[in-house]
Amino acid sequence: MSTHHRPSGAFVGASWTALLLGAGAFLAGLWNAQMALNEKGYYLTLLLYGLFAAVSLQKSVRDKVEGIRVSNMYFGLCWISTASAILLLGVGLWNANLALSEKGFYGMAFSLSLFAAVAVQKNVRDSSAIQAEVA
Repeated sequence: MSTHHRPSGAFVGASWTALLLGAGAFLAGLWNAQMALNEKGYYLTLLLYGLFAAVSLQKSVRDKVEGIRVSNMYFGLCWISTASAILLLGVGLWNANLALSEKGFYGMAFSLSLFAAVAVQKNVRDSSAIQAEVA
């Protein structure tokens, strides 16, 4: 009996759309922002780090639920990395010389991107597990 369920096409599409919209909006905002290049680099690095950390955390949590061994050190690093990316974005935006609406825009685009990356990773993993069961 299969323990995995194929994600619906609508959910897969919505997940990818949310990821592309969130990351795309964040990147478009950076591209058009009137800030120094090092500031843009800071926010770009946080987006990339945050996406990686969120996907790693989701994978680790799911591995543990499925009985796959995950070291406590790696699991802790995933939590610390995800929290650090969110905290560093918050600190950066708090201290940025941006309008409040711009700060909200970056925060929401970042949050949408992280959530969507977790959903996309879940869909990829579910689809891969189903293909492995069929093979």
